[in-house]
Amino acid sequence: MTLNRYRLQHLAKGKHAGALRAQKLLQRPDRLIGLILLGNNFVNILASSIATVIALRLWGEAGIAIAAGALTLVILIFSEVTPKTLAAVNPEKLAFPAALIYTPLLKLLYPLVWVVNLIANKLLKLIGTDVSGGQDDALSHEELRTVVVEAGVLIPQKHQKMLLNILDMESATVEDIMIPRGEIVGVDLDNHWDDILKKISKTPYTRIPVYKKSIDKIIGVLHLRKALGLLTDETFDKERLTQCLSEPYFIPEATSLHKQLFNFQNEKMRIAFVVDEYGDIMGAVTLEDLLEEIVGEFTTDPSDNSQEIQRQKDGGYLVEASVTIRELNKITGWSLPTDGPKTLNGLILEYLETIPKPGTSLKLLSQPLEVIQTQGNAVKLVRFYPTSP
Repeated sequence: MTLNRYRLQHLAKGKHAGALRAQKLLQRPDRLIGLILLGNNFVNILASSIATVIALRLWGEAGIAIAAGALTLVILIFSEVTPKTLAAVNPEKLAFPAALIYTPLLKLLYPLVWVVNLIANKLLKLIGTDVSGGQDDALSHEELRTVVVEAGVLIPQKHQKMLLNILDMESATVEDIMIPRGEIVGVDLDNHWDDILKKISKTPYTRIPVYKKSIDKIIGVLHLRKALGLLTDETFDKERLTQCLSEPYFIPEATSLHKQLFNFQNEKMRIAFVVDEYGDIMGAVTLEDLLEEIVGEFTTDPSDNSQEIQRQKDGGYLVEASVTIRELNKITGWSLPTDGPKTLNGLILEYLETIPKPGTSLKLLSQPLEVIQTQGNAVKLVRFYPTSP
């Protein structure tokens, strides 16, 4: 009963004879327990009867108490505590050889075990317990996280972090990691042609959206590799630029990260535009953004969040308020809520229900902070002070 079920499944897949027998026995734990307790109680009662007879012949009725005390001590030490502790510490060493005995013994005593189990199972059903369904070994999301964390030296720390990041992708959406609408770098076809060429030649990104007047009117995505070779061509104009575009790919804001990763693979896309329920552009997410959620930062993206969150000498943080709460939690180890606003600016505005002025101090879920700078209708820069231990 103390066997590691997942190690047992692993050994059984490798055709380990002892593991296969033990796994078959554990498929019906009620029968296994019935067999063990049947033999256990039979031996204990038989030993008590023999000890009583011997005690009566040697010491008379006074010997019954002596025999009861001595037998209790012997059974407790040699039949209960010692062997069961040994089995709990080294379950495989005892379980696999024991399964070799239990398997034929169960067949031999099956009629008796069946009767005992029938009565016991009927009683269990009266209290709402059904043993016929077997044991559910499936792990929940949080239990699986615990398994990964507790693996310790069995999994390198870097790999452990990657596995935890993969598990977290199930509960996060593209809205949590997207590039906000206001930070999307794109080309407006209504601009002067010289301005368009200048933006294309100086953009640090490989793929940029092309739109007319508003980012909500994206007509395609330009791959810089297709355009750079044409920049020196005198015949290169807006019409030829439009011919280089690929179809834009739109996704709902509630799409989970792990699902979007598979969508990118199936659609052969590397960038998607996040839209709300009205079809308006909320932001953009790239394949690189999703991969960085698993393996960590590996690009020189100028919007790298590590530059937006700077640890101070006193243990506090200087943070750009446009950073996502998810990224802030990941770097600081805090647990700021992610089920509401997705950015620190949004969380502060929701908490205060007004646009704060520079110098405003508040305590955001036990984290003291001061608004250092605002810009327009948004908080720009925030300083988090270290919390007292």
